[in-house]
Amino acid sequence: MTEILQAGRPPLILASTSKTRARLLESAGLSFIAEAPGLDEATMREAIAGEKALDPHDVAEVLGRAKAEAVSDLAQGAYVIGGDQVLAFENQILSKSETMEAARKRLLDLNGKTHQLHTSVAVATNGATIWGYTDVATLTMRQLTPEFIGHYLAAAGEAVLGSVGAYQIESLGIQLFDKIEGDFFSILGLPLLPLLDTLRREGVIES
Repeated sequence: MTEILQAGRPPLILASTSKTRARLLESAGLSFIAEAPGLDEATMREAIAGEKALDPHDVAEVLGRAKAEAVSDLAQGAYVIGGDQVLAFENQILSKSETMEAARKRLLDLNGKTHQLHTSVAVATNGATIWGYTDVATLTMRQLTPEFIGHYLAAAGEAVLGSVGAYQIESLGIQLFDKIEGDFFSILGLPLLPLLDTLRREGVIES
């Protein structure tokens, strides 16, 4: 299927080291290489979040485009996919937890409350973004006991550190929620359907 979708077509690069994003593209039958964008994301997030005119939607969009363009600058002729995801909760923009203790605190904060995930994707070629899209999902966590959160983290392990919310709804993390409104693929980290539509339109994959 991969050869059918992309034989003789422009190279495709994923500007990310995210295993989840790579897995989504592989499952869709796309052939690509993954390249780290080489950006200081933490510093960029702080700088962008400091701009009062930017909301979480804008932060995700700016970062997704920056990743795509950074790799595209070095890969002329290729089509580069960049993406980002930010969690908005009680007027805060949250990033991934760096430790399991931070993940536990994150889940305790989100416990019984609603938050939003803003997930962006961009496609760049020859150093410029040619298309971008940002999706929003709303998730409501059920009321959990500290003991349940502890058991969940012990079972899920450090894989939760790869999720901005310290959960993975495609596995054990689904047990944390009462209600989820939004696209499944976007919640995982990549708005896949509009991305595929764009790649078909650009002739990167078979239409």
